[in-house]
Amino acid sequence: MTHTYQLNGMTCTSCEDKVKKALELIDDVTAVTVSKQDSTATITMSKHINLSDLQNALDTKYQILAPNHNEAVQQTRSWFETYKPIVLIFLYISLVTGLIAFSNHHFDYMKAMQHFMAGFFLVFSFFKMLNLKAFAESYMMYDVLARKIPVWGYIYAFLELGLGISYLLNFNPLLTNLVTFIVMSISIIGVLQSVLNKKKIQCACLGAVFNLPMSTVTIIEDGLMIIMSLIMLLTFL
Repeated sequence: MTHTYQLNGMTCTSCEDKVKKALELIDDVTAVTVSKQDSTATITMSKHINLSDLQNALDTKYQILAPNHNEAVQQTRSWFETYKPIVLIFLYISLVTGLIAFSNHHFDYMKAMQHFMAGFFLVFSFFKMLNLKAFAESYMMYDVLARKIPVWGYIYAFLELGLGISYLLNFNPLLTNLVTFIVMSISIIGVLQSVLNKKKIQCACLGAVFNLPMSTVTIIEDGLMIIMSLIMLLTFL
């Protein structure tokens, strides 16, 4: 008998290999085909194997689900449960930004945006750097530039790091904001296409650490950086 399961958490080709090898070691499994692109695992078995046994054979970062079960699970999970990592990151960055403004005894919204963007790019680049190859492969699945130039995924992670440092040091604000506006505008194109086409793929904004679905949250994230950089650019006109 052969069954196709929904399998979440795969971000790169090495994930496919790990999952495939783990499933092949299970007794009564005769063949396994894994697809990162479709987030599926097709398993041929000599007799029925419980879903829990399949899950136990996998690393905790992977979640195997019965066919058509993934959508139901997503519906039962609250919005906060799904996007908790991003929400907490934004709260922490906002808190630090507020504390810096408070220590200066007055609120300067331009400085606040500068500090917020420094924190944003530094934190998000950190998660990408944890597994740069996995991020680049995942990013290539939806980014318009990375699809044509695969090395762009690697460049993008270091570019975020550079932008974070530039905002932190207030280095050449005109150039820094111009680069941010251009890079994030390119990035949001692929995000918009994926969300509007309702593609069920993983968002690579936090690298391969968290399995976050692509959604309007990603649009807001990129859009916020575009708006802030544009506002600061307009101050130079």
